[in-house]
Amino acid sequence: MSGSKINELRSDIDELNELLKQAKRKKVQDILSLEVRKLETEWCNLKESEDSACAMEVSPAPTTSSQNKRYQIKLNGYGWDQSDKFVKVFVTLKDVQNVPKEQVYCKLTDRSMELHVDNLDNKDYLLVINKLLHPINVAECHWKQKTDMVVVFLAKSEQNVKWSHMTELEKKFEDQRNNRFKTDDMDKKDPQESIMSLMKNMYETGDDEMKRMISKAWYEGQHKKKTDTLEL
Repeated sequence: MSGSKINELRSDIDELNELLKQAKRKKVQDILSLEVRKLETEWCNLKESEDSACAMEVSPAPTTSSQNKRYQIKLNGYGWDQSDKFVKVFVTLKDVQNVPKEQVYCKLTDRSMELHVDNLDNKDYLLVINKLLHPINVAECHWKQKTDMVVVFLAKSEQNVKWSHMTELEKKFEDQRNNRFKTDDMDKKDPQESIMSLMKNMYETGDDEMKRMISKAWYEGQHKKKTDTLEL
């Protein structure tokens, strides 16, 4: 994969983040955040595999007065991947490798994560992820600083369990979207076809009494059709 592909992804991520800052509606923000995270994951995986091709020049740490006020910047974009034991969160921050290790740290609970990067170019950075989809083992979590990136290793409490989403909110949003699409598709179908599909599902999942009732209704319906045809 060429370096141009990585640069294109980075440009897409930056533009989506600009749109995210301008978005007012919660649902629009959720959609944009989800897309940013997908692209961040793809970007981080490419950068990991081609780290030598993507190396960037390290700028010297700026000399600033300790009296200067630092501003906190809340991060939204990140990528993630998983193994049997860990969920890996990738956070891109230029020159983060120059920050002393004690200024890069996480505050963790079994269902949340806060990544703090203090005094990077006279700014503090914070990434908060609440309501993780599954619990984590705080004692076995750790993090690493790499070139322009911090990788947080969240240890799964239940190993070998595959996470479909990072958070409960993302899963809920995806489920609602899928249910809406299913409803839209059902509305486009012939009503009689939808009823037959529903009765078939009820028959397959119902008890003996339910099956007898559905069989009787189907038989009476078919018998009525034949009678109506004869009368015509």
